[in-house]
Amino acid sequence: MTLAWPATASIPECKRSSLAKAVPADQVEAAARQQYRQMLQQASNERALVSTDEPQLQRLRSIAARIIPFTPACNPRASEWRWEVNLIASRSINAFCMPGGKIAFFYGILAELQLDDDEVAMIMGHEAAHALLEHAREQMSKGALTTGGLRLLSALFGLGQLGDLAAQAGAQLLTLKFSRDDEGEADRLGLQMAARAGYDPRSGVTLWQKMMRAGGSKPPQILSTHPTGPARIKDIESKLPEVLPVFQAAPKPPKRYSPAPPLPAARPRQP
Repeated sequence: MTLAWPATASIPECKRSSLAKAVPADQVEAAARQQYRQMLQQASNERALVSTDEPQLQRLRSIAARIIPFTPACNPRASEWRWEVNLIASRSINAFCMPGGKIAFFYGILAELQLDDDEVAMIMGHEAAHALLEHAREQMSKGALTTGGLRLLSALFGLGQLGDLAAQAGAQLLTLKFSRDDEGEADRLGLQMAARAGYDPRSGVTLWQKMMRAGGSKPPQILSTHPTGPARIKDIESKLPEVLPVFQAAPKPPKRYSPAPPLPAARPRQP
């Protein structure tokens, strides 16, 4: 069965800011690839890069495989992206999608929050939406227009090289903080994408409720870049009448996965 989506013009959630054009997309994506590779290499060196036979990684890739076919209709560049999904064996409650479709989940967000497939799809859709809407590129463009921004633009446009400042910008992609408007846009587009992939958008509410409860006095890492609250949940609830019919009409996943078991206790290092 082929998954499809209507033309971009009929998807208001796909509208991108023209401000992002101040920085070339290929440069931003190249910086993201470099930073992603460095992160994976570090995880591999620490034996924290989860192998392909791990059921939770298979789960993530299965969900992504249902969402990714819808992405080019929202942003034509997505058809050229080499999408990747990896899982890091860390208790950190975090996940992200960098420009160019580079996705990473940390095991803690699956295990600590005991996410079901629908809730994982809400995160996947939300993070992919940030990449499709080019929010990182937009934030970098805004930075380039501030004091010292000309040096950044010079590096980005210079002779096909990333340059030191562009590399620094890439290094910041992992911890980039988006605006409240960006978060709302990613929530709305993420709901649409996940619903079309056959995942229940009502799980967007339960997901963020879990986020709010997680960590007690120490909020999970993801909330440092993705703040939440009752207003955000209310906004998601307001979109449900629109996206529930989309979900109900969509083909459903043929397989469901169990929530992630806890990570084993860390072994003390041998002297």
